[in-house]
Amino acid sequence: MNLEQAKKIYFIGIKGVGMTALAQLLKSRGWEVCGSDTDEKFFTDQVLNQSGINFWEEFNAQHLEQPIDLVIRSSAYGNDHLEVKAALAKKIPVLDYAQALGELTRQYKSIAVCGSHGKTTISALLAHVLKDANLSPSAVIGSAVPQFSGNALLGSGELFVFEADEYQNKFKYFTPQIAVLTSIEWDHPDFFPTPENYFATFVDFLKKIPPTGFVVACYDTDNVKKAVAEAGLQPEQIISYGLTNGHFQMVRMWLDEGRWHFSVMEREEYLGEFWLKLIGSHNVANALAVIAVARRLGVDLEVIRTSLASFEGTARRFEMKGRLINGVTLIDDYGHHPAEIKATLKAARAFYPYKNIRVVFQPHTFSRTQALLSDFGQCFGEADEVIIIDTYSSAREKTGEITSAKLVDEVIKYHTKTIYKPTITEAVDYLAKTANRSDLVITMGAGNVWQVGDKLISQFGLMTGSEF
Repeated sequence: MNLEQAKKIYFIGIKGVGMTALAQLLKSRGWEVCGSDTDEKFFTDQVLNQSGINFWEEFNAQHLEQPIDLVIRSSAYGNDHLEVKAALAKKIPVLDYAQALGELTRQYKSIAVCGSHGKTTISALLAHVLKDANLSPSAVIGSAVPQFSGNALLGSGELFVFEADEYQNKFKYFTPQIAVLTSIEWDHPDFFPTPENYFATFVDFLKKIPPTGFVVACYDTDNVKKAVAEAGLQPEQIISYGLTNGHFQMVRMWLDEGRWHFSVMEREEYLGEFWLKLIGSHNVANALAVIAVARRLGVDLEVIRTSLASFEGTARRFEMKGRLINGVTLIDDYGHHPAEIKATLKAARAFYPYKNIRVVFQPHTFSRTQALLSDFGQCFGEADEVIIIDTYSSAREKTGEITSAKLVDEVIKYHTKTIYKPTITEAVDYLAKTANRSDLVITMGAGNVWQVGDKLISQFGLMTGSEF
């Protein structure tokens, strides 16, 4: 059974960011949806409640006793999960999240945003621009977008923007007409044992773009250029962009009054100046990708300019949490790959040149830390202090060879002010005793390191607008 044949769909792991967005989208298109998850709290709890989607905060095989046509499960849960086993025993068809998302990509004019970095920001920013252009897109975003009141956009048009995740080669399920390729830097070594394996999956994905479609690719890196060349696309299908290379290229960028300004050339045409509330040159590159897609789709240039300037960003992407009563500035970021960490800290240093930058980093997956250990050691150069907590124990990996204590040993070779605080509580206690108004504290990682900031807020309180 596929999506079109189902009437009632049950989601196992419904609080997952992608799962919640998919549930919202399917409900808006007429499906009856419900699901289950743990009782751990996420921003998606509120999204599901606001969307009127029923869910249980426990896993129980009895949930599958109701009439269910189709089960969609998070990739975190295999066939040994009690609810998955119950569904299979009752011969209810079970799809992985990526398989279900893949079916949707065939029903729309789909825009896949792929690459090692920048997927969430580009997906959200592109959907925002297309919405402002009255194209009524739908979108599935990998983080909360305040301007969407959640992480999905429910439109009536033909366009569908989604994050195409390469992990476990989910690419094989997707059928996009348009692709945005941001970068190719080896990641997910638990699935891709070598950089070559990782690279090849992007080449194969680009080959899926039909002759009527096109690819927008960042030509600032050789890996992306090489992948596009090996995919055998026609010249008219390729639109390149970059800070230093491409059909769409940044001419100049500067920081003024809290906004990132930049000017753009499209081949020989000067498009003028643009503004972003997002900080960092990496976000200028992300905006260039959005400009390139929007222009190819015929969106008016002034709509693009106004829409980019109004975008507020997404949760956990250099998200300003506020300033504590004691004057400490708090920022939270999802960066968990060395390249992301380096780009974020470079942007933080440019935006806060006089702050004492203290990073609380939580590694995500033991295999990633082991494979990229040397890169992790050298990516914190812009920080004044690095506080490393224990590796996030995700459903993917519970243990590994390279622990956070060993990561500290590596980082300290290049950054002498590096300390190990195993738990979130210990990191909070340390910062509570030592942080002051000259400090910028950035929590970084793909796990639950954000709780450090939340606990500091609970302990000290935030300044109000007038106090700020």
